[in-house]
Parts: sequence; C-alpha cells; structure tokens
Amino acid sequence: MTKMALGTHPFLLGFEQLERLVERTAKTGNEGYPPYNIEQTSERSYRITLAVAGFGENELSITLEDNQLVIRGRQNEDSEGRVFLHRGIAARQFQRSFVLADGVDVGEALMENGLLHVDLNRAIPDRVVQKIAIKKG
Repeated sequence: MTKMALGTHPFLLGFEQLERLVERTAKTGNEGYPPYNIEQTSERSYRITLAVAGFGENELSITLEDNQLVIRGRQNEDSEGRVFLHRGIAARQFQRSFVLADGVDVGEALMENGLLHVDLNRAIPDRVVQKIAIKKG
C-alpha cells in the first residue's frame, strides 16, 4: 500500500497548499512568551489576547503576511544610566504567528491593561449553486 501525501489525494483537487499550511503551522514554535488566549466571541468571530505587559503600542506591530497573522514586540532598551540591584523584568522581543483560514479577516486591535486584543471575523461565504453547461463535441 502506497502512502499518499494529503495534498496529492485524487479527491482533493486544488488543496496543494494545505500541506504547506500544515508545515508552516508546525514551524511557528511552541515558545511560551508571551502567553495568549484564543476565544470565540460569536459564531463568526474570534479574539486573540496576548499578555504584553511592559510594551507600549509603539513597540508592537501586527502584520498579515500570506494568511499568517504576525504579532511582534520589541522593547526599547532604556537602562542607560540606571543601576539595577535585581533585574527580573526582561526587555526582550517576541514574535507570535497565527495561520488564518481563507475568509478570516483581521478586525481591530486594542490595548487594555497590559493585554493586546486582536479581533478576527469570518466572512459569510457566498454559497452559489452553479450549473455547468455540457457542450457537444
């Protein structure tokens, strides 16, 4: 019995990108910083919440790159002239990626009490029945 790749099954026409999508999702990593939640806020909307305490709005960026939502944070190092007796709050950068399905649009982003909320909305698909004419050869 020959094992077929998911995207090459004869009944899955046009799904070649599915295998690349699974690979890309697996590569996003399992790092734990910053922690985040994903919640479903309605039948067609979601909210991603990241704990970004210590970051200002100008130190965060949100981009959509080829159906991949990428959230980056980079804090400005302002410790010049300061003497720390203990430094437990690290100023480190991060990158979190979320692969979005086709038809999922990024809504607004909101900073509130050290949490970054990013709203996502699933578009209502146009379900159209299309009749295909058969030509005589």
